[in-house]
Amino acid sequence: LEQDGYFYGRGSLDDKAMAAIFSTLFLRLARDKTPLDRDVILALTADEEAGDENGAEWLLREHRDLVDGSLVLNEGGGGWMRQGKYLVLPVQSSEKTYMDYALRVTDKGGHSSLPTPENAIYRLAAGLGRLQKLQFPVELNAVTRAFLKLAAGTESPEIAEAMRALAANSKDPLAAKRLSREPRYNALIRTTCVATEVQAGHARNALPQSAVANVNCRILPGHSAEEVRQALVAALADPKIEVALDEKEIAGPRATIDASLMRTVEKVSGELFPGVPVVPTMSSGATDSKYFRLAGIPAYGVSGIFVDIDDLRAHGRDERVGVKQFFEGQEFLTRLVHELVAPTP
Repeated sequence: LEQDGYFYGRGSLDDKAMAAIFSTLFLRLARDKTPLDRDVILALTADEEAGDENGAEWLLREHRDLVDGSLVLNEGGGGWMRQGKYLVLPVQSSEKTYMDYALRVTDKGGHSSLPTPENAIYRLAAGLGRLQKLQFPVELNAVTRAFLKLAAGTESPEIAEAMRALAANSKDPLAAKRLSREPRYNALIRTTCVATEVQAGHARNALPQSAVANVNCRILPGHSAEEVRQALVAALADPKIEVALDEKEIAGPRATIDASLMRTVEKVSGELFPGVPVVPTMSSGATDSKYFRLAGIPAYGVSGIFVDIDDLRAHGRDERVGVKQFFEGQEFLTRLVHELVAPTP
């Protein structure tokens, strides 16, 4: 639905926008017989939100010849704005590892008229209360350190000072404390874990025989799911709460920055968004770029579509993208691809 200057709809921003833009671009490249000095491949796949099967992973495993490129442009990067002012244009160069853990307590149960000291719900709830206080240590990599330095100028003086201080010294306690109060920066500087679902009991008149919680973690590159599982076990401090990985671990490689690509993005961005800094970033969420990176194909998230960082609606029923910002993103990506594929004079 187009209304009040926005395109509304589930996936309108994440990620039907780029699918529409790239599809249109390919049609125009073919229609105009645009001279190219390299192959351009369009892969529209069921992505990281599709469950156990991932289209990008399947293509790389079963038909690598179809997607065996030297560079991947993908979602994961998009401009930040606040109240209409364009702040920064991030280029996603890395991402955290998505991992769900199942926390389970079991008990013999019984009739609810005969309560016992042992109760699966109470035990799990007490453990989750302790887990809520778990905070992983601050850790920066090349991408996040560069982001803090380059993006500081777009923030308030207080936050900007903390960003620069932490970039200079990742062990600065005051800077870490200040940035930890901002969810988007807290997620940038450490591994995070949060309870997202709870299921317990089987009847209103019975003592619970099981209580299960899902804890979703976003793990910094370079750390394993087992490391984080051990940290959860220690925080829960209860051997009767079982902690198990709920899925297969697929961790992306450590963060990198492609200086040549960044220069190209800066050139195009400077034409369309003068004065807006281009910054490398690490996604706290997940994309299927990691499958290409694991296969040795550099992948970067960049869209040129700006969204209000105080009004993020992706995955919501009221998800939206600005009409103006959508068409700006189309122009940006069109120019960027032309820069990357045009024959050398």
